Amino acid sequence: MTPFAIETETLSRIYKMRGSKKEKEIRKELVALDNVNLNVERGELFGLLGPNGAGKTTLIKVLTTLLAPSTGKARVAGFDVVEEARKVRPLINMVSGGESSGYGLLTVRENLWMFSQFYGVPSKVAYQRIDELLKRVGIFDRRHTKSSDLSTGLRQKMNIVRGFMTNPDVLFLDEPTLGLDVGASREVRGLIREWLDEDKARTLLLTTHYMVEADELCDRVAIINQGRVLACDTPLALKQRLQKDAIFEVETTPLNGLKAQTIEDLPEVRNATATEHDGGATLELILVEEGALGGVINVLNQKNVRIMKLNKREPTLEDVFVDLVGKSMADVEQAGSNE
Repeated sequence: MTPFAIETETLSRIYKMRGSKKEKEIRKELVALDNVNLNVERGELFGLLGPNGAGKTTLIKVLTTLLAPSTGKARVAGFDVVEEARKVRPLINMVSGGESSGYGLLTVRENLWMFSQFYGVPSKVAYQRIDELLKRVGIFDRRHTKSSDLSTGLRQKMNIVRGFMTNPDVLFLDEPTLGLDVGASREVRGLIREWLDEDKARTLLLTTHYMVEADELCDRVAIINQGRVLACDTPLALKQRLQKDAIFEVETTPLNGLKAQTIEDLPEVRNATATEHDGGATLELILVEEGALGGVINVLNQKNVRIMKLNKREPTLEDVFVDLVGKSMADVEQAGSNE
């Protein structure tokens, strides 16, 4: 038996974008996945970290047999997702953040029971699992409520229970805490970790664009952007890549037209991002060495920008992303929404 729960080999997915009915020719191609090579071990909590539009959901759709790859291969639980899709499906489950699943006229418990029957779970076992999981996510008291009467957050908790209740070998969670408040997100993360700890043979692939979520939960993380995997390692190892660098957070008065690129062009400044807000700005700096800070201060002085607060800190996954991509995840998402 292969030690890997998930394997991909030069996996690509290309969408052909067509014009209007009058324009028969293909206008362009959108590369959603670009030669992705990943191995996820059995028992691992593996994270895909990247901005919206990076290719995370496309990859999950391929791995769950919902979408065929354009080129390359993928295996889940040892089976090819294209040639052996019928063997893959009983062994997996999937939940996407923000989805509205189930029938509104059915209660929470009825919806979950119905779904369990698609997987052949005996009713007695199904009801036991449903009640236990509803308690763990804090909505047992709503078990007889019609799903149409639930808030968005409570409906998402019901969907998350749906993912766990079939005890899949491999569970795919695509942005599971999207739209949940801080407390609900914490409950979901607790359930994820407990579920894996209960059975070391279980595997979970989590996609997220929340840095803290990836750092807190994942055994390993693959950083993905524009369909390509840029780095893959443990969160600690990824952050240690930047341990030799000096990372500063600088709060300043308004930048008076100063651009982050001007600072980034300075010697021994690896990356610089600027976020302007009412009354000032925040600069995030990754420097080759602390001495480079002097050049940054000189540029700020020339623009009559005063430093209000200066902090040196340890690297985060956000810093790793900035180092790999050249801009913050928020900036990448903003650029994508403007295209």
